[in-house]
Amino acid sequence: MAAIDRLLAEYDRFVRLPWSRPVAGPERVWFAEYPPQEERRLRRCLAEFALATRRAGHAWADCDLTRAFTEWMAAEEYRDAYFAAPRDIEPALADFRAHAADRVINTLERDNVDDSTVVGVHGVASLFGFVKVHQLVEAVQPRIRGRLLLFFPGSHEGTTGYFLDETDGWNYLAVWIGDT
Repeated sequence: MAAIDRLLAEYDRFVRLPWSRPVAGPERVWFAEYPPQEERRLRRCLAEFALATRRAGHAWADCDLTRAFTEWMAAEEYRDAYFAAPRDIEPALADFRAHAADRVINTLERDNVDDSTVVGVHGVASLFGFVKVHQLVEAVQPRIRGRLLLFFPGSHEGTTGYFLDETDGWNYLAVWIGDT
């Protein structure tokens, strides 16, 4: 069985479990862990994750971060200067981190997203080098009403995540689904 098929089967079992209601924001975060080389296969199966969520009696909302950096950069006044001297972008990355978090928050705050909704966040690999996953989660977790399912290309050991095989560095209360 392929890694994404195993992840989907595990998620299907997991999402059917009863949800504890009085939990803190960090405990509302689920990491769907998969090998980075399986990104394309994962994307082909996103609709199946949504279907599994709906079969379990929950709503699904999708948040794609794939183009977050390119869209932010295209709107940047100093983008040409950043391309000429890439090191100069460092101070502006705080603005990008806020932009990426705002994209997720906008999905979390849609009218149809409630305490029984799973918000599936994918395209996270496109943030690599610009935003650490724990920074994104910390920025959005106070706004999570249902559950945030973050598709995580990498692995974990205990509570430490390895985003694209680089230490992302956190001691986290999130739930890990799947293992690579």
